[in-house]
Order: sequence, then C-alpha cells, then structure tokens
Amino acid sequence: MTAAKVAAGLLSAAALALGVWAFGIEPASFETRTHRLSIPDWRADLAGLRIAVLADLHTGSPFNGIEKLARIVDATNALKPDLILIPGDFVVQGVVGGRFVSPEESAAVLTRLKAPLGVWATLGNHDWWLGAARVQSALEKNGIGVLEDRAVRIERGGAPFWLVGISDFWEGPHDVRKAMSQVGDASPVLAFTHNPDIFPALRGRFSLLIAGHTHGGQVRLPLLGRPIVPSEYGERFAVGHVVEDGRHLFVSTGLGTSILPVRFRVPPEITVLELSSLP
Repeated sequence: MTAAKVAAGLLSAAALALGVWAFGIEPASFETRTHRLSIPDWRADLAGLRIAVLADLHTGSPFNGIEKLARIVDATNALKPDLILIPGDFVVQGVVGGRFVSPEESAAVLTRLKAPLGVWATLGNHDWWLGAARVQSALEKNGIGVLEDRAVRIERGGAPFWLVGISDFWEGPHDVRKAMSQVGDASPVLAFTHNPDIFPALRGRFSLLIAGHTHGGQVRLPLLGRPIVPSEYGERFAVGHVVEDGRHLFVSTGLGTSILPVRFRVPPEITVLELSSLP
C-alpha cells in the first residue's frame, strides 16, 4: 500500500471518528461545570449562593428524551443547589431526527427538581412557537414558577434578593420596565431570560443576567471558532461570562440541540454558578 493510500485511509478514519463524536457521543452526553462569578452589588451575606442553570433542555431532540431528562434531574438534585433556573426552550420544534415530547410529559419529570429557594423558569422561542400558555400551565401545575416579565423577592438565611424573569427577546414582550417595576426595595437583583441579545439594551440595577438560547454555537472549530450562533451579535454573547461597561452576563451552553443534532467541543452542560461580590 502506498503512503498516499495510507494517508487517505487515516484521514477517512479520522473523519468518521469525528462524525461519530459530533453526531453521537457528545450530544448524547452531559457534564456539570461550576463557574465562580464575582458580580457587582451582591451582598456579602449572599456570597456562595449556588444556582443550577438548566438551559435549552429541548426534550425530544435526538439523545434528549424523557429518560435523559430524568438523569439530568437526578444529577441536578445531587448538586444540592440553593436555586434552580430554567431559562426556556423546554420543547423543540424542527430538529433533524427529533420527536415531539409534550411540555406536560417534561414537566412531570421536572417536578422532581428540588432547591430550597425554588425552581423558576422563563420561556424560550421554541416554547412560544408551540404555545406559551400551554408550556407555562404545564410547568406551574408541576410546581415550577414561571416568571415572564415578573419579579419575586427571595430570602436566603434572612438575606434578600430579587429574581427577575424577562420573557423571550424574539417572541415575548420582553417588557423589562414592567418586570423591574415589581422590584420593591434596594436588595440585589438577579435577572434571567432565554435570549442574551437583550443584554445591550438592559439598563438599571441588576447584578447579573443569566441566559441560554445560543447552545454555545453547538460547534466550536479550531481556529475558526463557532460558525453558527443564533444571535444578532455573532459570538459576542455565545457562551460564558461576559462583562461590558460594568454589566455582567452569563450564557450557558445548555443541554439539548436544535436544527441539527450535533455538538462538537461544546458539550451539553448543567451549569452551576457560585456568586460572590466584587472585591
């Protein structure tokens, strides 16, 4: 066999292995990553607050059925977070190889999530496409609070903060003024929403905005970065901790897939945020 044939065979094997990884192994997996963030105006007596973020579950996308959702719930509970946030896209619309899983089925599994400060959700664009009222009803009937342009005051050990949920930037009213008008005192404000594209327009008093939607691009190529990110801002808000003009955003890579069932170097993730105040 010539050197050229050997090289071609090796390239073919490598391409096959990468394809199996990207379209099979990585999207079928999930991991837990903890991120320690120092954020502005966060009270010292709230330091160490642990938030589990389950973004973009997309139950029904390939490798993301009810059984995997149950494993995600168990893994999240084992982390013993203080607070669980689910920033939208419970369902999936139009993914290759997927199947429809109703929000009622998913909510019946998510009802097992436990955190002393509650389990709270906003809706994503896929939820709106299916029917926002239906998804919200399924969640609320299973003990998950839905904050669509609403705020709630939460206390941990006597130390209060506000949790503000902002509806989806693409499909919801995303009425920030309405949501923030419900903040009734000077306690710190933690905000969450589905789509991070609202971040540049978000002004006023908040310590951190938590979002999902981008899936981290699902694919991250060496040297080329993330070819496709569903954002007006490209890779600017694709993933992780973003600080601009003293304002803080965190974008989770999420757990499911949409459009194509592929992930490469962007593994599905249960995100844990541990918050402290800026020094």
